[in-house]
Amino acid sequence: MRHRQADGSMDLAQLRTFLAVYRAGSITAAAGQVGLSQPTVTTQLQALERHLGRPLFERLPRGVAPTAAAHDLAARVAAPLDALESVTGTGTLDSPPVTEPPVLLGGPTELLGTLVLPALAPLIAEGIRLTVTTGLADDLLVDLRVGKLDLALSTVRPRGRTVLADALADEEFILVGAPDLAARADPNRLRANDFTATPLVAYAPDLPIIRRYWRHVFDTRLEAEPALVVPDLRAVLAAVVAGAGISVLPTYLCTRELSSGAIEPLHTPADAPINTIFLARRVGGPPRPHVDRLRTHLRETARHWQSCAD
Repeated sequence: MRHRQADGSMDLAQLRTFLAVYRAGSITAAAGQVGLSQPTVTTQLQALERHLGRPLFERLPRGVAPTAAAHDLAARVAAPLDALESVTGTGTLDSPPVTEPPVLLGGPTELLGTLVLPALAPLIAEGIRLTVTTGLADDLLVDLRVGKLDLALSTVRPRGRTVLADALADEEFILVGAPDLAARADPNRLRANDFTATPLVAYAPDLPIIRRYWRHVFDTRLEAEPALVVPDLRAVLAAVVAGAGISVLPTYLCTRELSSGAIEPLHTPADAPINTIFLARRVGGPPRPHVDRLRTHLRETARHWQSCAD
C-alpha cells in the first residue's frame, strides 16, 4: 500500500502512524512499533498536518505532546483503525511482527499503590510489561476511549458503547482521627459543623470526600474550611496519624493504622458511604493476550480486597 495518496489526501498508513505516535507520546517509540524509520514517521506526520491545516503535536525535549487537533483526530479514528487491525490480524500495514507492547493501565494513585500494583507483581514476574498512568477518573476514561490506555480503574461508571466496565469492588469510607482527637470528637458537634477541637484534613479545598460523608451519614451540609489540604490520600493519612486533624478515608488505605491503633474511627454509621471501583476497557481492537491476562487477574484478586479492609 502507498504511504501517501497522489492527491495529497490522508491514507491509512499515515493515520496508523499518527495513532502510534499519539499513543506512545514519542516519535522514536512509535517508529519502532510501526516498523518505520524516524524520518519516515516525521514525513507522514507532516503530510497529515498539511492536509488538516493544523499541527498535531508539539515537540518537547523528550517526546511530543498532542494538540487539540490530535485529540480530535484520535477520537475519530482510533476505534475504526483498531477494528480494522482486529480483522486483518496485523499491528500496522507493512509492519513486521513485534512483541506485545506494555499494558497501559490508568487509575487513582492511592488505589494503584496500595492494592493494584502489589496484586500485579506476579504478572510482571511472568514477563508482562506494564506502564502506569495516574490521574482523575474523567481524564483517564478519555485517554481510554482514544487508545492512550488499555485499561482504566475508575470510581466513575463509564458511559457509551465504546467502553465496557466490570465492577471490581466497593471502597468504604470511614471518619478517622488520632486517638487523642478521637477522644475529643463528639458526633453531635461534628453534625453541627463544630470543628473547634477537631480540625479537618482534606484531599481538596472543596472537601469532596468529607462533604459526601457528611451528607450521607449526618444528612447535613458540611460548612467548614479545612485546616490542611494535600492532594494525596496517603499524605492525608500521614497527617491524621500525626494528629494534624481528622478526615474521611477509604478503609483499604488505613487498615494497618486502624489495626495498630494509630488512628481510630470517630463514628460507626450503620450505612457507610461507598464507591464502586470499575475496571474499564475499550471495545474492539486487535487481540491483546497480556491485557486480557491482566484484566482477568485483577477481577480475581479484587474479590479479596474487601476482606483485607475488614
